[in-house]
Amino acid sequence: MAGRGHVVEVVDAPASVTAKAATTLTAPADGTLASLRVRHGAKVRAGQVLAVIDSPSAQARLRQAKQALSAARRAGGSGAGVDLSGAQRATDRAARDAFAAARHVAEQISDAQLRAALIAQVTAAERHYAAAAKASSEAIRAVRRGVASLGSAVSALGAAQRVQAQQAYELAKSTVDSLTLRAPISGVVQLGGASTGAGPASSLTDLLQSAGAGVAPSPGTGELPGVDGTVPLGGRVTAGTAILTVVDVAELGLLAEVDETDVLLVKPGARAGVELDAATGASYDATVRSVDLLPTPSSRGGVSYRVRLRLGPGRYADGRDAPTPRPGMSAVVHLRVREAVDAVTVPAAAVFTSDGRDSVWAVRDGRAQPIPVTIGVQGQDVVQILSGLSEGEQIVVRGTDQVRAGQEVP
Repeated sequence: MAGRGHVVEVVDAPASVTAKAATTLTAPADGTLASLRVRHGAKVRAGQVLAVIDSPSAQARLRQAKQALSAARRAGGSGAGVDLSGAQRATDRAARDAFAAARHVAEQISDAQLRAALIAQVTAAERHYAAAAKASSEAIRAVRRGVASLGSAVSALGAAQRVQAQQAYELAKSTVDSLTLRAPISGVVQLGGASTGAGPASSLTDLLQSAGAGVAPSPGTGELPGVDGTVPLGGRVTAGTAILTVVDVAELGLLAEVDETDVLLVKPGARAGVELDAATGASYDATVRSVDLLPTPSSRGGVSYRVRLRLGPGRYADGRDAPTPRPGMSAVVHLRVREAVDAVTVPAAAVFTSDGRDSVWAVRDGRAQPIPVTIGVQGQDVVQILSGLSEGEQIVVRGTDQVRAGQEVP
């Protein structure tokens, strides 16, 4: 019999627990780990000094750059007998070398914000020098054409040389400054790279916060000399060697893979129940934060879309608090995608397809009649009927594939 009730449509999807943010700090230059000021598992605040790298090569480049800057500031003279074009080429070459070295160092920084800031500094320095070099080249060409004095060309070249020296010094100083590793976010420290005790480093991207507000990490490229995957105090490092990882677990989330056949039903704000493999019998609450626009290859084959959720507290059936999950743990998300309250409902087994339409066998005057219906919310056991059937009508629930039109139904 068609009744009236509450129907909830649920979409199940595999998921993993995510952290709010995570970032791996790496050595910006070759050297040794001179100081490690935190222990594994320590809580740190953003900006706190965590480690210091001793890099004689970086320090030497800074001293050389400082000496070159001092020499450029003292330089003067009339320019008689000076090969202006040769001096310009030498200055350009020195600038290219300095910028290339600085960009290489910047690209080894794993913290996305710091890396972006240093690369932007290098780019700005290149543009500043390019403007000075252009003015110098134009002045030299003007001297050759006889329309400008040698002094103006020497002055322009000197300005370009001072700009080059200043930029080289500032970039070398930035490298030395970055040898002091500071926490870019508040969180918990894990010594070594993201892969230490946590699977492949590339998987750390999936441990970030659902809303995308976390710090995007870049796995280190250097080799870790420690037996357990961490760098010992005094151990040698290369540019890109992972020193430690900071993970912010103040707010946990979930990253779920929803099949393309279901994703259009998932909306931000939808509620979900969550089961964790690591907490058998516990149920957690979650809320959908966002749904990705672009697809990803599904682990089950086909196409899926990533759904990001905020993970709430969990409880066992007896009322006990469930344990706090850790990033990377496997889960199954039960997304409540649609809901109908006080709706006309029938058992899901009563619905069958006839001529391409959903139908039910209604019993009228003691005989079965196929009645086309419009299905709404589809629960696991019952479905909502939007049209074609009224509350209280008698229907065939079992054996619908064996019923024929006009058949007597007791």
